[in-house]
Amino acid sequence: MPRISTLAAAAALAVLFGVLPARAELVVLTDGRTIKTAGYQVVGDEVEIRPRGGGSYQVDMALVDRIVEDEVLVSEVEVKEVGFPETVAYDLSYREERKPLFGTAYDAIIQAAAKKHDVDASLVSAVIRAESNYEPKAVSRKGARGLMQLMPATAQRLAVRRPFDPASNVAGGVRYLKELLERFHHRPELVLAAYNAGENAVATYNGVPPYRETVGYVKRILSWWTPSLAAAVAPLNGPPPSTPSNSAGASH
Repeated sequence: MPRISTLAAAAALAVLFGVLPARAELVVLTDGRTIKTAGYQVVGDEVEIRPRGGGSYQVDMALVDRIVEDEVLVSEVEVKEVGFPETVAYDLSYREERKPLFGTAYDAIIQAAAKKHDVDASLVSAVIRAESNYEPKAVSRKGARGLMQLMPATAQRLAVRRPFDPASNVAGGVRYLKELLERFHHRPELVLAAYNAGENAVATYNGVPPYRETVGYVKRILSWWTPSLAAAVAPLNGPPPSTPSNSAGASH
């Protein structure tokens, strides 16, 4: 009997019972717990959580790792569109010739942080565009702050005391990208998905989580930044190459 994938099975059940997968807002706590909510609202340093059964309660934002706003499953085709061959990784370490994209007032800050933490500066610039569109005072509905939209708990862990200071915020965000690059072996789609949806979500699905928000986030960044043009290819299970790529710059 042919195997039916998790996504295909979910879609089939939805059709069978005449319903679509329910939208859910997920509040992921720093201890790994996930709360499915009917809604939420960030109020100062707390988030008011509204459970599906009614009522509400408040949680300190320092205990919230992230909020994933859309748990609706997407098709396997959509997930595969943001995937890369599992046998390769990219050298997404810092290279002098790979500059920040878009030509902004923050390029020097990006370049300095990328060089310090050995992260591709063009990748950093693309993440900033997706996160805040280069607004240093940006605050999202989820409570994320600054250029790289750091959640308070993430900022605290990374010792970012001034999240609205561009240099401090970017330094913290680049440090976090460095952690993700090391954990996910320089695989671009996994690094980007983890930055958006969290490392546990990527581990749970063994790839890009099938959330509309996350799939759209990864696709958007990859439309500006092309890792195959920016970086040399290396075996997934081996260390990233230490020699510079023959091709410089990135497509956007």
